[in-house]
Amino acid sequence: MTEIVCDTSHRPDWPALLHLAAAIVKSYDTQVTLRQLFYRLVAAALLPNTTNAYKSLSRYTAEARRASMFPALMDRGRTIHRYTSFTGAVEARDWLASIYRRDRTEGQRVSVYLGVEKAGIVAQLQEWFGDLGVPVLALGGYGSQTYVDDVIEDVEATGRPAVLLYAGDHDPSGEDIDRDFTARTDCWSEVRRVALTAEQVERYALPPQPGKETDSRARRFVERHGRLVQVELDALPPDVLRDLFTDAMAEFWNSEAHEQVLAREATDRRALKR
Repeated sequence: MTEIVCDTSHRPDWPALLHLAAAIVKSYDTQVTLRQLFYRLVAAALLPNTTNAYKSLSRYTAEARRASMFPALMDRGRTIHRYTSFTGAVEARDWLASIYRRDRTEGQRVSVYLGVEKAGIVAQLQEWFGDLGVPVLALGGYGSQTYVDDVIEDVEATGRPAVLLYAGDHDPSGEDIDRDFTARTDCWSEVRRVALTAEQVERYALPPQPGKETDSRARRFVERHGRLVQVELDALPPDVLRDLFTDAMAEFWNSEAHEQVLAREATDRRALKR
């Protein structure tokens, strides 16, 4: 990938920046949101972390997409809603066989949940770990009581100890969101913060933005880390985030039990096709 040096105090060279941005999008093995792309560029010091820069990136990438010069970005807020339909019973049976899945966590010792602060990262977690059948929780900030109740009910239904592996921003609110969620659900045998940590910010050279001094949690954050900063989870390269979750899951995941479920699932699917 060509390195582009950009002085964020001046107007960006948008043609060159879009070329690099397209390469970043194509480097993902999942779809990418505009927000993720923006913070990757901020982390690389190619754009300032400002609302105007975000709006400009949105405008220029949209223009490039209309000209078929930029890859598609994910839009999680809009979709086409339509009931599934079939041309006949045979097609319906084939469709059912193609989507049939057992609970792929059968036989596991614990129930592993993957939690993330940003809803835009859910699709990537599902792409990476969806075949395992592990549930993904998107907090999207401080969760509602309805969501908290739903999670508690889901954990209790598994009948197993539950582990939450979580990733969120490195800032006062980002650290407090999972604390609040953990305290209100109170259904976990273990909660592990996969990302972002202060050590990871340094290891992966993620440039911090100034924190919000008006945040009521700022003082305690400074006491823990020595400075008030804001680092977005979206700035972390996707392959790094995937590896962090993979390593954390390895301690709890039984591969042999998973293979047994897949074998039973294949038998069931063949029966549906008869």
